[in-house]
Amino acid sequence: MARADPSEGDEPDREIRLVKNPDGRWTARDLRVGITAQGDTRAAALDNLDSVVEAVDGDGGHNPTDEEIRDLGVDPETARTQSDELPDELQ
Repeated sequence: MARADPSEGDEPDREIRLVKNPDGRWTARDLRVGITAQGDTRAAALDNLDSVVEAVDGDGGHNPTDEEIRDLGVDPETARTQSDELPDELQ
């Protein structure tokens, strides 16, 4: 198991497990955060993992644009007027 090099800016206690799957793809798991990501290559799996961890830790991501909302088949005005409460299934 590899430990991140503190000189790379990662926390010294960050532990990542990297596994090659039977289908040839790679899975990377951050054991501290408990998040997993996949990629076609080792580098892609690690990049994907970093992106997800960054978003979950609150340093990444963005509010969707109207265009992104429309791409999902939702009217942006309707989306803005919805309640912030989660449906029972998601609570």
